[in-house]
Amino acid sequence: MTTEQVITQDPDIHGGLPVFTGTRVPIKSLIDHLKAGESLDYFLEGFPSVSREQAIAFLEIALTTTIGTPPN
Repeated sequence: MTTEQVITQDPDIHGGLPVFTGTRVPIKSLIDHLKAGESLDYFLEGFPSVSREQAIAFLEIALTTTIGTPPN
């Protein structure tokens, strides 16, 4: 998935906070759930408009952005 398929920023949605594309769910919600020790499945149950593919793609984007692309 491309970044645009995963993350959107629009000043009319949550004041421009990054949200999952096609939803009003802030990216921070996923991070907050994971920080609290909750599972990805629990997050997805609470936010059914976010697809599993989007959530995983976001985590991959965050990982790649933070530490770079791991060697194959």
